[in-house]
Amino acid sequence: MVNKITDEIIDYVGNLAKLKISDDEKEQTRKDMQTIMDYIDILNELDTRKVEPMFYIFPVHNVFREDVITNGDDKAHMLANAPKQKDGQYQVPKTVE
Repeated sequence: MVNKITDEIIDYVGNLAKLKISDDEKEQTRKDMQTIMDYIDILNELDTRKVEPMFYIFPVHNVFREDVITNGDDKAHMLANAPKQKDGQYQVPKTVE
């Protein structure tokens, strides 16, 4: 628990966050950080012994479908619009000499 947010703490946190906090901004930053710390103190008063730890607030279920082939191997249909084909494959112009 931090009782008072000092300039050293503001400089340290600003350095960690790679922020340049001017002297004019330090007072507002101090108020904001103190508000956050006060709220954390309120949360620490809650009895969470009977609350099961969790990673997500909502239950997570696998949303993926089974990998089922639906269109099969329709090579003739796929090659029907090819400008050129050779040995059942697309034939493309040579791109490297």
